[in-house]
Amino acid sequence: VQLKAFGGGLVQPGGFLRLSCTASGFTLDYYTVGWFRQAPGKEREGVSCIGSSTGSPYYADSVKGRFTISRDNAKNTVYLQMNSLKPEDTAVYYCAAWLGGIIVHPDEYDYWGQGTQVTVSS
Repeated sequence: VQLKAFGGGLVQPGGFLRLSCTASGFTLDYYTVGWFRQAPGKEREGVSCIGSSTGSPYYADSVKGRFTISRDNAKNTVYLQMNSLKPEDTAVYYCAAWLGGIIVHPDEYDYWGQGTQVTVSS
């Protein structure tokens, strides 16, 4: 059972990236999947999450209108499209999954990916 997050990189302010979270050993269909990030010296924070069924995803206020979370169950993958990136978005981004509802408390999540670095800098 494994989650893998990838797609990070170095991008200029105003640029975009798309992160992907894929699962192996289990299907994400029934899981709520969240994206979290952690900047140096800061606590891990919830960025966005999407439930297993129809319903509105969650976005942190800091990313609303810029980030979009989506899922492709056929590919067992959840995406985080990040547009209009800012230097303050720089962090290691993690995806995580659990069978509960749409919340962004890291302690509730059962499975974690290894993290992918996003750096926004000119």
